[in-house]
Amino acid sequence: MTRQQVPAGAVWGPAIGYSRAVRAGNMIFVAGTAAAGPDGTAVAPGDAYAQAKDVLGRIERAIRELGGTMRDVVQTRIFVTDIGRWEEVGRAHGEVFREIRPVTSMVEVSRLIAPEMLVEIEAVAVVGV
Repeated sequence: MTRQQVPAGAVWGPAIGYSRAVRAGNMIFVAGTAAAGPDGTAVAPGDAYAQAKDVLGRIERAIRELGGTMRDVVQTRIFVTDIGRWEEVGRAHGEVFREIRPVTSMVEVSRLIAPEMLVEIEAVAVVGV
């Protein structure tokens, strides 16, 4: 089986030893992705919707780099630091996945890797099915 990887693209990738995404066969696994620049600075601090849109764009780029599309996504997991803002994050998710409808979970966590980050999303895609 061929294995392809997309680098994390942030300061934590080399420090922790992980990739943004890995393709093994026809499966693509995208790591928990937050709205952070290469230096770890949060994108759109305080704006859960903008962060979710940024995250979904990062996920889409990683999946495309590995030969898939967002239509191949079968599962997402959404982590938020304030479940009271679920509608903002859900709206962003719905704009991308309204017709695709992967299975998903949204759970509140006490915090993410940086306090300005409000949302983190993981994804699993199956290509060619």
